[in-house]
Amino acid sequence: MTQPGAVLAASAQPLARRYDVALLDLDGVIYVGPTGVPGAAEALAGARSAGMRLAFVTNNALRTPAAVAAHLTELGVPADPAEVITSSQAACRVLAERLPGARVLVVGGEGLRVAAAEAGLTVVDSADDEPAAVVQGYSPDVGWRQFAEATVAINRGAYWLATNLDVTLPSARGPLPGNGSLVAAIRSATGVEPPFAGKPDPAMHRESLLRSGAKNPIVVGDRLDTDVLGATRVGCDSLLVLTGVTTASILLAAPAGQRPTYLAAGLAGLLTAHPVPAAAGPAAWSCGGWTATRADGVLLAGAGGEDLDALRALCAAAWSGAVAGPVSAAGSAAAGVLARLGLDGSRPGIPTDAAIRRD
Repeated sequence: MTQPGAVLAASAQPLARRYDVALLDLDGVIYVGPTGVPGAAEALAGARSAGMRLAFVTNNALRTPAAVAAHLTELGVPADPAEVITSSQAACRVLAERLPGARVLVVGGEGLRVAAAEAGLTVVDSADDEPAAVVQGYSPDVGWRQFAEATVAINRGAYWLATNLDVTLPSARGPLPGNGSLVAAIRSATGVEPPFAGKPDPAMHRESLLRSGAKNPIVVGDRLDTDVLGATRVGCDSLLVLTGVTTASILLAAPAGQRPTYLAAGLAGLLTAHPVPAAAGPAAWSCGGWTATRADGVLLAGAGGEDLDALRALCAAAWSGAVAGPVSAAGSAAAGVLARLGLDGSRPGIPTDAAIRRD
């Protein structure tokens, strides 16, 4: 496994031939809400043809694996329910190992209730049923009554586990409240901080390996704080795709534990080789005709070549020290790249000369 560091890794062969299984995030990678990401279905068909197996791994606990597989199939990505791994399954495995056969108060949707039953747990809906645990996952239908039952149960000593703590989830209208936001309501009422089983917790990766049988997997996702961090925590390589929530600005600011092994515009990155930025001086890195030099900030120079190669060089420069400062361009070609990457302040939420900061 390639450990994340100051420079993205190289692969002389397509990733679909280098790794046996792609552990694929869904929201922001294959689809956004009901809509498929352009080119995703074709790329995944190509990966299967190259011999790579696919596993669909989601922190969203709402739907059952069968429902997720049906949605993927409708979008042109044929999937079997056995290929789908959810945070509900990971959380319920944790509970079943800790409290086998226990009564569990479920705060969530059908996917979580089905996973609990399949794990041999007894699903209840009231704190008066004396549950040994509360498990909470995202559902747009949960509300005050479910939160109240969970609060009473937790205050009576029930073990509380969240499927995941994602504060938001993507939608065609922009970010919406995720399970982490719903968990916050019960946290505020009880003063208890729940553990969780979804990404980036290793429990989710273990669930993915158990269900997929992967020996040399690669994690593919659009989020640094769940997909990439989860891969880093278990020593697994990762591919970040830029079809979801992570922008170039966010990527350049990534702390060491959240730097991907590889970078791609989309899932077609599974079908290609990946170049690595090369040192071009004491504080400069080059990739595909672009050179990023670190001084008071990061200066991009060059002409021609792929925008993604420019971003790879920028990552190497930005990640080489604690604080890199603003990004700027030398020449019109470099300025065009920064504009297309959203690093010139032209996109909402990204200031002009976007500063790169890390914890």
